[in-house]
Amino acid sequence: MKKRELLLGFLGLLIIWQVAAWLVDSPILPGPLEVAAAFVKELNGELAIHFVVSLWRVLASVFLAILFAAPLGLIFGQSRRINRFISPIIYVLYPIPKIIFLPIILLLLGVGDMPKIFIIFLILFFQILVLVRDSALNIEPKMVLSVRSLGAGRRALFRYVYLPSSLPAILTALRQSVGTAVAVLYIAELFATQRGLGYYIYLNGNTLFNYPAMYAGVVAMSLLGLGMYFSVDWLEKRICPWKYVA
Repeated sequence: MKKRELLLGFLGLLIIWQVAAWLVDSPILPGPLEVAAAFVKELNGELAIHFVVSLWRVLASVFLAILFAAPLGLIFGQSRRINRFISPIIYVLYPIPKIIFLPIILLLLGVGDMPKIFIIFLILFFQILVLVRDSALNIEPKMVLSVRSLGAGRRALFRYVYLPSSLPAILTALRQSVGTAVAVLYIAELFATQRGLGYYIYLNGNTLFNYPAMYAGVVAMSLLGLGMYFSVDWLEKRICPWKYVA
């Protein structure tokens, strides 16, 4: 998407927001200029700390999900025998909303960063695992046979065929999961923590009734999600340049 189109979309959202604020005419919905002023003010205070904490939790979850799910997906995609055994288990677990496990995870892992990181990790893990496995399964047999004819073993196939072919699937899974991960982060940060954007938004909106600060937190969480989404786009252009060859 072109920068001009993104700018126009952003301006359109700001106009809609301002018109809605005029129509509602209530402290519950401040206008974008008031929120922008609160954002700048809060960024010099607690908001920056909460943003860094949330960013750390999301990045740690993404790293762990790729570290564990991508190799497993490639293994399942390479071996149809293993895939036949594991597919029923994935089929049962994949549709279950992972957020329902949050109370159990909190009981098992206690307070702190670990339960928040783990619940996001669970969501990303299955997304990446399934897409990478399907990508590896759908590799054309001719490609595999041509590399094998050159004397390549399983390790070489993994490195030169399955891994490069599955990189777009990994990035697609991340792109699809960004919104869900940030939403789950908000819910996870409502429990057993005093740090993070979810806690910050809830505290200012439901306890302090500081609505401009609350919306500043919403903007910060939106920027977190957008930053991750565009980072995946940037990463894809760097490590999968063949997708953008005209």
